[in-house]
Amino acid sequence: MAGSFITVRAYGSGEINALLSRIARAGTDLEPAFAEIGEYLIEATQERFKLELAPNGEQWEPLAPETLARKGGEDRILQQSGTMRDLLTYQITGRVLTFGSNQEYAATHQFGREEDGIPARPFLGLTTGPWRDADEIVEILQDHLKDAVA
Repeated sequence: MAGSFITVRAYGSGEINALLSRIARAGTDLEPAFAEIGEYLIEATQERFKLELAPNGEQWEPLAPETLARKGGEDRILQQSGTMRDLLTYQITGRVLTFGSNQEYAATHQFGREEDGIPARPFLGLTTGPWRDADEIVEILQDHLKDAVA
């Protein structure tokens, strides 16, 4: 080759291949990252329960006067016993993380039930309001891959 040029040679390609293999394994074994994401979602959702906020940052619809009367003036929304808030759970199956509540009435509160006058008070979902859950999830996944490099 005439003229000016540089040559790049990869020495220690075994080390590079080993590093790439660790990163590839970390990318296919997401269970540790999913467990961390699941725990994060529990904490974030429980915090929203305290603030009575939907994932989009909107306040939940206030309790109806008859509901307040039935509850003896207790005005906390979706927290009479705290069961739904306290029993949020996640499940990891292969490459899927499922997060939510197994309480029968959870869907009623998430989506509402018009025929019974129960408004939707969404509590499940990634926050787009006061804080962004997606940013935290990406950070957890990045840390998971960085651990493979370390």
